[in-house]
Formats: sequence, C-alpha cells, structure tokens
Amino acid sequence: MSDSSRLSDEALSHYEIGQEQERLSQGTGLLEFVRTQEIISRYLPPAPAVIFDVGGGAGVYSYWLAQQGYEVHLIDAVPLHIEQAQRFAAAQPDYPLASLTVGDARQLNRADNSVDAVLLLGPLYHLIERTERILALQEAYRILKPGGFVFAAGISRFASTLDGLFQGYLQDPEFVKIVQQDLIDGQHRNPNNHPAYFTTAFLHHPDELQTEIEAAGFDYEITLAIEGPSWLLQNFDEHWHDLSRRQQLLQAIRWLEAEPSTLGMSAHIIAIARK
Repeated sequence: MSDSSRLSDEALSHYEIGQEQERLSQGTGLLEFVRTQEIISRYLPPAPAVIFDVGGGAGVYSYWLAQQGYEVHLIDAVPLHIEQAQRFAAAQPDYPLASLTVGDARQLNRADNSVDAVLLLGPLYHLIERTERILALQEAYRILKPGGFVFAAGISRFASTLDGLFQGYLQDPEFVKIVQQDLIDGQHRNPNNHPAYFTTAFLHHPDELQTEIEAAGFDYEITLAIEGPSWLLQNFDEHWHDLSRRQQLLQAIRWLEAEPSTLGMSAHIIAIARK
C-alpha cells in the first residue's frame, strides 16, 4: 500500500474512472451479483439486523439489503464510490442507509460486538499483504456479535489465466508476464495500466482464503464459487436473457459451488465464517 490508510495509487486511479458502479449490471457482472445475493441470503439473520458493507463500492449490495429492512452501513476507500452511493440515495429515499463513510477495512469506527454481519466483498483482494488482510478480518471479527457472520470474497488465483485464454489476452506478451506472476504468488500487477487487465491486487488460492480467515480467529464454515465456470461461456448473454437457460446455468453452478477441484475456475470465490 502506498499509504497505510487507503488503496494503492493504481487501484485508486482504476476506481476513480467510475465504472465500478455499473459493473454488476451488465455481462457476467449480473451473474456475480445474483449469485452473491443468493449466497449471502442463506446465512443472514432476519431484518432489521445490522450489516457493515465494508469495501462496498457505490453501494449496490448495501441498497439491496436496505430495501429488505436491514440497518446497513457502507464503508469504502474510494471517495467517488461514496459520492455515487449518496446520489443513489436520493433516488430511493424510502430505503436509506444508516451511514455512508470513506474508510479503511482495517480500522472500522464501530464498537466491539455490535454488528450482525460483515460483508468484505472487495477489501481482501486490494490488501496485497497477508498481514493487512488479516487485520481487516480481525476488525470484522472485533465488531461482530458472537455468532455473527463474515462474508469474505476473493478473486481466484487462476482468474486472469482463464480470462486471458478465453479473451485472447494471452497473445499479448505483457499480459503473459502478468499471468505468470499471478500463478507464482498471486500478486497481480498491471504496470502500464491497460484498462482490460485490472489493477494492483492479490489473487487468492481457495485454500489461502480459509487459512487467513482462521488466522483472524473465525470459525470457518465453507468457501463457495460465485460464478463457477459459467463466466467463461462465450454465449453468456444468450444464456442469461433466456430465463429457462438462466435457471439451468444457476443450477449447474450450485451443483459445483463447493467442489474443491473446480473452485479455482470461478472468477470470484466467497468464504463464509462465524464469530
């Protein structure tokens, strides 16, 4: 990190373009959104439980939860994301968030044992050092009530390799170097800021996500594939916009979601753990 209180300069620049707000409303982002909602909903206590959406971007998940009656607090390291969330709040005044704050996953302004669930759907892949990721997990642990859940998402160690294969990026020697480093240690770098090659991040092996969660003191429950292999479909839009085929796609993902041998094929994985 270039500064102990924020994202790397590269990641901040990446998100200040403003595209994250729309990412989950198009293409395979729709699949990521629906599947994440589905998984979270299996474990959340009834509303009006208190939820901290840490690293929640422009608040896509926060507002979905607020609409269900939850008390939701949104924290993100990118000021633009909080500004976007505030503008969205004006469009749905009947479902306000309890708070919107520019903040750091490693230092949350909340009392101990006071939150029912914590979403960490972004911080763990932008905290590139293991010690920093564990700090963020420990903060989630601190503010959670006993029995509360954390939902910790990671990008798969193999996502860029698979994306490069199916999108043709592996024809670019620059991208090949990125992939090779990803596979060695998960440290993803995009030195020339190519817009399709993501930004400074850490890519988890599925086993690493579990060990980090356990190191923070949680009782680990399970790691699930969010998209499974379906994000690699070359005719994804045809599947998604045909309701029958969409249901078949989602069912196939559920069949495979906990299978260890295919977890790494999912672009994103999510671990669920309890305090």
